[in-house]
Amino acid sequence: MNKPIAGWDIGGAHVKLALLNASGQIIAVAQQACPLWKGVDYLHRTLTEFAGQFDLQDCHHAVTMTGELVDCFTSREQGVKAIVQAVCEHFDVERVMVFTGLRGFLSVAQIQPADCMDIASANWLASLLLVAKRLPNALFVDIGSTTTDILLIEKHQLKVQGFTDYQRLVSGELVYTGIIRTAVMAIAPDAEFNGQPMGLMAEYFATMADVYRLTGDLNEAHDQSDTADGAEKSVLASARRLSRLTGYEFCESDLPLWRAFAEHLKAKQIDKIYQACARQIRLAGDHAAIKLVGAGVGRFLARDIAWDLGVDYLDFTELLPATDKNQTIDAADCAPAAAVAYLAGGFG
Repeated sequence: MNKPIAGWDIGGAHVKLALLNASGQIIAVAQQACPLWKGVDYLHRTLTEFAGQFDLQDCHHAVTMTGELVDCFTSREQGVKAIVQAVCEHFDVERVMVFTGLRGFLSVAQIQPADCMDIASANWLASLLLVAKRLPNALFVDIGSTTTDILLIEKHQLKVQGFTDYQRLVSGELVYTGIIRTAVMAIAPDAEFNGQPMGLMAEYFATMADVYRLTGDLNEAHDQSDTADGAEKSVLASARRLSRLTGYEFCESDLPLWRAFAEHLKAKQIDKIYQACARQIRLAGDHAAIKLVGAGVGRFLARDIAWDLGVDYLDFTELLPATDKNQTIDAADCAPAAAVAYLAGGFG
């Protein structure tokens, strides 16, 4: 293509954009919160804001999504149609391509109702196809704000057991845990706190963003979601939210106690993802040849998991042309958006 390409990953909570120039170099990556479950108007606002920040009118647009599953849609088909229509209302419909997984891309005019299931929640497949073009053997682990994808590649071939959300939850290739939006109660119905095991309150008192704010791992630029109580995003506020899970009275002087609790909760989430990774690696024929490729805003966990698994770690950005590593949001944070742009442009 002789035009820039905008890769879009339209989710239920965020919209991610990766912008490539005509030579296939990433010139911009961005993420913005978009509570699509509240209505399509939020998507329109987000697309308008992106169009104001970047020169997108002359671009080809490659679109993938997961947002079709949100509450405001009664079916995936309705969601897919609404998201595609929203993109077309902001950009030239003749330049919009929609990702359909292994089938590649369809123009908007080519999309039929039967295509919607191939379009729905296929963003992980864009990332995986790109990795498979670049590496012969890999375990691709994309740890995001809400979910984790764990997928195997051998001899440049996808070793995928499931393609729908249902199938991938059954196979363990989709683990519904992330480092920002996941409720702590989903990670730890019980835990060790203050030197003893205990059950935790099954209430939406805190999220994993609170945990990683206390452990010092959280990049605040990645945390674009509301807190559980709507209060501020500070270390003390996060400690206070975690304290509610335990019933233990909060006191600022007890901050070391809450940091230790956060480290314990971090270990629980790491173990959950590690076990899922180990299950996938056991399916590989040659374990020694595998590299763990980390993507997503939570890929700092993937580095530790690779070490525990005894495999080499490779960051998703290392598979792409050199990009500015000083950006707060990079291509690995928005891997499906970057991948769908590369695939659409023939740069795979």
